[in-house]
Amino acid sequence: MNPAIQLTLNQAFEFLLNVAVVRPVFLWGAPGIGKTALVNRFANELGLECVSLLGSQLAPEDLLGVPQIDGDCSRFFPPANIVRREPFVLFLDELNAASHEIQKAFYSLILDQRVGEYRLPKGTLVIGAGNRAKDAAIVKPMPSALINRLAHIHLRADHRQWLDWAVNQGGIHPWVVEYLQLRPDHLWSEPPKHEEPFSTPRSWHMLSDALYSFSGTIDNTLLEALAFGLLSPPHAGQFKGFLKQIQQKHTLAAILKGDAHWPDAPADRDILYFLAQSLRGLLRKELPEDEANLRSEHQQLAMRAKDRLKELARISVEIAQSVLAQDDEGRRLPTWFLVEVARDLPRLAGHDKA
Repeated sequence: MNPAIQLTLNQAFEFLLNVAVVRPVFLWGAPGIGKTALVNRFANELGLECVSLLGSQLAPEDLLGVPQIDGDCSRFFPPANIVRREPFVLFLDELNAASHEIQKAFYSLILDQRVGEYRLPKGTLVIGAGNRAKDAAIVKPMPSALINRLAHIHLRADHRQWLDWAVNQGGIHPWVVEYLQLRPDHLWSEPPKHEEPFSTPRSWHMLSDALYSFSGTIDNTLLEALAFGLLSPPHAGQFKGFLKQIQQKHTLAAILKGDAHWPDAPADRDILYFLAQSLRGLLRKELPEDEANLRSEHQQLAMRAKDRLKELARISVEIAQSVLAQDDEGRRLPTWFLVEVARDLPRLAGHDKA
């Protein structure tokens, strides 16, 4: 399925409010991006119960029911989990992970809201969801007849919306909020092709819950195990460095102002790397791509950043070069800034090799 247009969760919520009330919708998205929470939010907004069926765990009889003798004939009696007197939201989660027999059984349920002789209450809404083939998840090709019965939308994580929710509604742990405010690009990462944890809004929420459970007295070894057990390894390492710099009062703002120095002890290399990558994230966020859009505050930030890079290079040329190198997604700092660094700090000009 080609994700030509990707919607944030708030955009998808508005889509559901206007489309899912008249036609079935299918949500495509990576694991942990918030599909289930979105459907529950939609059901709550409409004042309807949300009933979930997990396609990957269904057998045909779980949906079609089992035959029973009814007078002179047999009838299929539907399962109790979808029999309701009042309308509800029927959420078919992991629909594309279901067997083809189950997917075929969903045809009449999605289009006609009928299972055998049983019809869903009038006003019931049907929403499906599933992961994408590239997510290393268990998925099966959806038959064209089933695809054609649904309106399809693709979801993407949006750090601004998630952080707004985390601060105002989610009760997310302050350490998680502050870290993702510094490194919003770490909210979500592509699922890896091999077996290891990876960062998603769900995994950050799980980390927050666990941190609260420790009541702020977590041992460093357990903290490291927790972070590496939930997040992408590079993100876990930088989160560890972030907490260490909190404890030691190293802050990027103070370093940029000249009120503090880069940590230079060998034992603090994880902090140094985290702070350097935070500087990179700040420059990507604040500096305009086009030099014609430069304002005085941008020029001041660029000048301070070059001074700090020079100091950083005295400690580690490699880490200083990592600030200037392209990231895993091929993104770079603005070209005009890289040209200035190459002119003023030729020692770092070989950052492409970093």
